[in-house]
Amino acid sequence: MNFTLRQLRYFVAVAEGGTVSGAAQGLSVSQSAVTEAIKDLESDLGVQLFERHRRGLDLTYKGQQFFRHALRILDAVADARQSFTDETRSEPGTLNFGVTSLVAGYVLSDILARYRRAFPAVETRAIEDNGDYLEHLLVGGELDVAVMVISNLKDRVALQAQVFERSRYRLWLPSGHRLAEAETVDAARIGAEPLIMLTVDEIEENTGRLLSALGAKPNVAFRTRSVEAVRSLVATGAGLALLPDLVYRRWSLEGDRIESRPVSGDLPMVEVGVVWRRGSAMSRTARDFVALAGSTAGAARPS
Repeated sequence: MNFTLRQLRYFVAVAEGGTVSGAAQGLSVSQSAVTEAIKDLESDLGVQLFERHRRGLDLTYKGQQFFRHALRILDAVADARQSFTDETRSEPGTLNFGVTSLVAGYVLSDILARYRRAFPAVETRAIEDNGDYLEHLLVGGELDVAVMVISNLKDRVALQAQVFERSRYRLWLPSGHRLAEAETVDAARIGAEPLIMLTVDEIEENTGRLLSALGAKPNVAFRTRSVEAVRSLVATGAGLALLPDLVYRRWSLEGDRIESRPVSGDLPMVEVGVVWRRGSAMSRTARDFVALAGSTAGAARPS
């Protein structure tokens, strides 16, 4: 048989949430319906899409590949439906927005795709830069909104923010690493390990402060601005990484597996959100963008 759109929706829900029960609750269907849909989908494709374990389900390498195809199919269906919606949502306009590097690669694409589908006549103009410069542009009125890590937002008097994603720090390890045997890794044990340090969006500064607060001194083996480089280096055993969940993926580009474990201690959250100038008269396009970004709050991402 051929797979159905319902099976794709159920598959994406499980991939994003990591559990059948969570997907079933979000879809308002029974767990058995979700389980049967995934089983039929795997049978139709002839591949295993998920690895089952006691904490839930993780996408296999083939599952990661199919997940990208499934999103494109569902997006195409949504676009087809959108073309027949009323024309009041197609009023022209312009949205000037900024985005930081980390957010651009892992958060922005979904929000921007949704916004463009909902408001196809709006012209979007983007600038990518560091958080401090984007704050400067927002205060000066040169940007309508910015999508960025707001945990380190400097000017909280002039700027207003709405959080739509919170992400915990976790330890990345190569498959088979001795620390991966523990359910939770003690922070003191990290200090003895070489670290691969990501240097975008104040991540290096945050990681250093975080380890110091937990009583560990970072032993930096390599610094890079590329998350994919971090993945490859961790997967091949060059070091470990302490990074927020929002950038975690289970596989490197080379197909090597990466483990992820929580770290003991009270770790702060990385907060991602949309920011605008406080007290300013927001344009219709900016209001629509903020509302749409807010509607994505709490959505999980595939591992």
